[in-house]
Amino acid sequence: MSMSDTHLSLSSPPIVEAVVDIDCDMPPGQDLAALETAARDAFRQHYPKFRTVIRHEGQIELPEDSLPELSARRGIQALQFLQDDEKQLVQVRARGFSLNRLAPYSTLDDYLPEIERTWRLFLSLGSPIQIRVVRLRYINRIELPMTEGRVELGDYLKVSPQLPDDTGLTSAGFFNQHAAVEAGTGNTVNIILATQPPQNDMLPIIFDITAEATGTAEPQPWAWILSRIESLRSLKNRIFWNTLTDRCLNLFQQ
Repeated sequence: MSMSDTHLSLSSPPIVEAVVDIDCDMPPGQDLAALETAARDAFRQHYPKFRTVIRHEGQIELPEDSLPELSARRGIQALQFLQDDEKQLVQVRARGFSLNRLAPYSTLDDYLPEIERTWRLFLSLGSPIQIRVVRLRYINRIELPMTEGRVELGDYLKVSPQLPDDTGLTSAGFFNQHAAVEAGTGNTVNIILATQPPQNDMLPIIFDITAEATGTAEPQPWAWILSRIESLRSLKNRIFWNTLTDRCLNLFQQ
């Protein structure tokens, strides 16, 4: 089994959600509520369902000579536009743009034209000043077969937490997190491996990879955004490939 630098082909990928975020500096004082009508019109044809994500913030001030003062603020965090089956959605966020794709997921190549199309709609709606971050996040759920209630993690994971020898302990779960910087590009990545409770003789593993490219740019050039997405995709795929054994990867070719 082999993989190109940027493409990883699996017949049954374990991806439960993939997200492309483009964080931007937005015009000062912009109100998402004021964009709702225009955004609904722009996205309605392909994303007929709509919902609002509300942000609640609280603050406590402690003056020296008086009682504590509590203040609260409520505002719109995002406008979400969903397809009828709710498997794909576009977000107009207070800090930028997102496209989320839930399972079933095919390949990023299939979604890039729609990411570009909806990003251009976002440009006309939100008038962002500049791009700050391009981010790819892939949440994978991998079900490992158990034998008599146990699974040998080393058979499936090249990188996995290990208990000290001769302690008489049996692992009941783990949460493993790494943050790293890619030496040639400066891209950053956050990697999470964590177990979920066993189900039907399977041990579910969450494998969450978030890769980011930072740097400012005018919001118009899609080629600049695409080059970052491809760079992050390459990094994400190499982490995926080098974390899982061939035995694990074969689970996704069935």
